[in-house]
Amino acid sequence: MAGAIASRMSFSSLKRKQPKTFTVRIATMDAEMEFSCEVKWKGKDLFDLVCRTLGLRETWFFGLQYTIKDTVAWLKMDKKVLDHDVPTEEPKTFHFLAKFYPENAEEELVQEITQHLFFLQVKKQILDEKIFCPPEASVLLASYAVQAKYGDYDPNVHKRGFLAQEELLPKRVINLYQMTPEMWEERITAWYAEHRGRARDEAEMEYLKIAQDLEMYGVNYFAIRNKKGTELLLGVDALGLHIYDPDNRLTPKISFPWNEIRNISYSDKEFTIKPLDKKIDVFKFNSSKLRVNKLILQLCIGNHDLFMRRRKADSLEVQQMKAQAREEKARKQMERQCLAREKQMREEAERTRDELERRLMQLKEEATMANEALMRSEETADLLAEKAQITEEEAKLLAQKAAEAEQEMQRIKATAIRTEEEKRLMEQKVLEAEMLALKMAEESERRAKEADQLKQDLQEARESERRAKQKLLEITSKSSYTSMNSSTTALPTDLPSYNLISESLSFDFKDTDMKRLSMEIEKEKVEYMERSKHLQEQLNELKTEIEALKLKERETALDILHNENSSRGNSKHNTIKKPQAQGRRPICI
Repeated sequence: MAGAIASRMSFSSLKRKQPKTFTVRIATMDAEMEFSCEVKWKGKDLFDLVCRTLGLRETWFFGLQYTIKDTVAWLKMDKKVLDHDVPTEEPKTFHFLAKFYPENAEEELVQEITQHLFFLQVKKQILDEKIFCPPEASVLLASYAVQAKYGDYDPNVHKRGFLAQEELLPKRVINLYQMTPEMWEERITAWYAEHRGRARDEAEMEYLKIAQDLEMYGVNYFAIRNKKGTELLLGVDALGLHIYDPDNRLTPKISFPWNEIRNISYSDKEFTIKPLDKKIDVFKFNSSKLRVNKLILQLCIGNHDLFMRRRKADSLEVQQMKAQAREEKARKQMERQCLAREKQMREEAERTRDELERRLMQLKEEATMANEALMRSEETADLLAEKAQITEEEAKLLAQKAAEAEQEMQRIKATAIRTEEEKRLMEQKVLEAEMLALKMAEESERRAKEADQLKQDLQEARESERRAKQKLLEITSKSSYTSMNSSTTALPTDLPSYNLISESLSFDFKDTDMKRLSMEIEKEKVEYMERSKHLQEQLNELKTEIEALKLKERETALDILHNENSSRGNSKHNTIKKPQAQGRRPICI
């Protein structure tokens, strides 16, 4: 009895120790995950679990987003998950998204997973028209998106219509021109074919390098009012704070770079921006909700921290990540070079095999023709030999008859009849016998000449037969050699597989390898500058080409503003005031 009570007590204590949990669904840009979380977990516990699951180390760009009362909010790291204003039903859904954007994607984004998540998010924002993108740039970005998904262009695989189900261009761009889907696909494919050789991560990075120059890239917009009650927009991004007209999200009226802001503060709904230069007036504005104020402040703090962090030496963790990324990039580059060489060797072997097979077929045809000629020569020789034999026998027979006629003439002369009549008849017979003998002699001579000619023809036929046999022997020997050569140079069936190549690569790069890699990188820089110039020319060419198909009445306000900025030579980099020297005091937020 005591044992049973102790057992029940032990079971009861175990039951009490089991923590309460709740289910969370995390949606990334291309997947969904579910986790069971303890009720005591803070935002950081859940965020770290998601990052570990994704293998993400550049965590400072991201956050967990949720929506409450039509307002976007981000999970706070130091606050319990259940203490946020999240819906009560389970699973509780959060979106794992980029909260802060880099100034320069190529320099700052180290991990491939980080680049991929940014690529997917920026691509969706462009397609959803949350980031304005001009038509010609949309086509170029679409070509890089296709390269990232499908790999190198192959006309035998990527046939007309293969992009029919893909969403690649903003609906605004499609509606702006009198162009069919086939016409858009043709222009996208033309650029896609030029990206041959780029891996997925390279194509995605090229996409981000173009997208980061778009005016609305990385900007969070908030509706505000100034002291006079004028409606404005506040933009918060990696470079600072910007004030826009509500109808113009492309060009800010005024910008406050982070290193020129002395202080940002808010009280209730009023925000105050104090510039570092005291000669510049303090800018005050009001936002709509207290929840929005908190979000603005979060974005200001996070963007400013990253702004200052970029201008300092990399931390040890970032240095290690960059070193690993460089090694990984070098390894992948070597792998691609090996694969490219193997592919080239395979293609050359296939071409050699095809050429040898073609040559072998040609030799077989020549051998067949020579064999047929030989057979015809043999038949002709046999017929001539038979004809010569018959002619020779006829000549012998005629000679024999001529001899018999001569004998008959001699006998007749020896036994001539004495009478006149007999003498006349005898003379007539003698004359006839002489004429017959003469005719027999002529016929014998003609037959003898014909026999000699047939013998000569037979000799020539046999000589032709001998030459045909010799040519056939040569062709047969060539075919044997070609077959043997083909077996040695044809497509190898035991080429090293990818796995074997990967295992044979060494990560211990020597100085010579690093020098060679540095030279290759320098060469890539020069090639990149040339490609950039070529790219700009192509963009201008495409813009001119499709301009005639534009429906002016469908242009949006942003299209018109962008065209005006382009005609004036304005861009994101010269309309937003650049950060000044780094020796200023940090912002007091």
